[in-house]
Amino acid sequence: MTSLHADESFLDHYQFTHDPFAARVPGFKFFPAQRKPVLGQLHHLARYSQLLLVVSGPDGSGKTLLRQALVASTNKQSVLSVVVSAKGASDPASILRQVAQGLQVQRPDLPAVLAQIAQLALTGQDVYILIDDAEDLSDAALTMLMSLAAGNAEGRAHVFLFAESQLLPRLDHVSAGDERFHVIELQPYSEDEAREYLSQRLEGAGQGVELLSEEQLEEIQERSGGWPGLINEVARDVLVDGMLAQRAKGARGGFAFSLPRKHLLALCVVIVGVMAAWFMQDRVADDAEAPVIAELPLGEAAPVEVQAETPASGAPAIQFEGANQPLPLPLVGEAQPVIREPLAQAAGLGGVEESEGVGAAVARGMTADAVPVVPVAPVVQAAPAPAPAPAPAPAPAPAAVPVAPVPKPAVPVARPVAPAVAPSQIAKPQTPAAPVKSATAGGWYATQAGSRFTLQILGARQESGAQAFVKAHGSEYRYFKKLHQGQPLYVVTYGSFATRDAAQAALRSLPAKVQAGKPWPRNFAGIQQEIAQAR
Repeated sequence: MTSLHADESFLDHYQFTHDPFAARVPGFKFFPAQRKPVLGQLHHLARYSQLLLVVSGPDGSGKTLLRQALVASTNKQSVLSVVVSAKGASDPASILRQVAQGLQVQRPDLPAVLAQIAQLALTGQDVYILIDDAEDLSDAALTMLMSLAAGNAEGRAHVFLFAESQLLPRLDHVSAGDERFHVIELQPYSEDEAREYLSQRLEGAGQGVELLSEEQLEEIQERSGGWPGLINEVARDVLVDGMLAQRAKGARGGFAFSLPRKHLLALCVVIVGVMAAWFMQDRVADDAEAPVIAELPLGEAAPVEVQAETPASGAPAIQFEGANQPLPLPLVGEAQPVIREPLAQAAGLGGVEESEGVGAAVARGMTADAVPVVPVAPVVQAAPAPAPAPAPAPAPAPAAVPVAPVPKPAVPVARPVAPAVAPSQIAKPQTPAAPVKSATAGGWYATQAGSRFTLQILGARQESGAQAFVKAHGSEYRYFKKLHQGQPLYVVTYGSFATRDAAQAALRSLPAKVQAGKPWPRNFAGIQQEIAQAR
């Protein structure tokens, strides 16, 4: 549907109060259950990690909604959130200018921003910097944001990037193999989540999910792949196809019944106007009576008497040629077609709402020209019969109004859907060659290659808490000491793995209570550096 005419027909056919699949609908909020653990993981990593955090997903995967939920779920007294868009401002100077404005810093440079962040940290307030459309950032801007996330001894910012997957190879290049960022990839909606999402969309527009059949719901899930942005596009295409199919069936029985309700109403008004003009024209023709002329015998001269009216002055009566002919009436109710303009696209969404214009039929009136009047001399005795007067010139016919054809709506083409990626195989953690004697296992961490990975389980302010956790869960758990905001923090880890994917796969085999703490993989190079700083 690519015109206002088609969009209006779509809303009228399904009796929608508004387009339920518009990019941004005021008041609409949908947050599925699978996204809640992701939100909890972002809060956990922001508290205990010094890495730059990346939320990755394709266009229309719900990254902006997750960013809004992250800001809304923070404690406004202890967290100051600064939201920045990389659209049109991808260089370091533009990003720092927006961050400085959000922090009310006079000089938009890195030292001034870090100084303000340290000042806020003294008051117990953290700074969240959230970057939308981060795939547009330049490499220099990514380096600057990593510096903000690392911070200094006085304080640091918690930086979140919401971007498409093409940003990840660039981050690897900028970080030069160091562990400076952590990626969380969003997953598509399941069939049940997609059904619930469509239900809320349709109910907001005055309908329900029963408007779609089971076959249509399966088609929407298959063509969209479960991504909410594509669900909106495919669902609208499916409903439009259904509307066009019903219109095609109705058109076989008559054109008028396939028109929208508003156009049918306008057509009825035009028909009523034409019929009223027709009846009025017949009534005037019946009421117009020709004058009666009295004839006298030859030899008696007398004026002609007109039945209608005799002048008071006694002058002979005048007969108007063509008085018995009905005068043409003005034509009314000639409806002109309504020509629609192209439909404004919904974007973004900086997010712009569509506006609808409603056309009305315009009636034109045309006035007939005056009929010429020819006087006739009175009849006199012994005079020959007068010659017939020439017939009056006919009134010019009204010019025909050209009718512009209404363009037919174009049927949208469904977008191709990328195939799903098979999950990585689960790898088992490597078992250490010999048991560790020390609880803290500082020497064990030093023996591990910096490129290997482990799972960080939790952090405790008291060493006794870390010792109790390791004792309760087994020898695969160890802990080390680091400094966090100038104070000791005892971090518990699990296992040693060759790759990040192997560590991520082993995470699913941990007990449910351990997984509830949102463990995450990190390499031993970063841990060894933290142990050295804590000495």
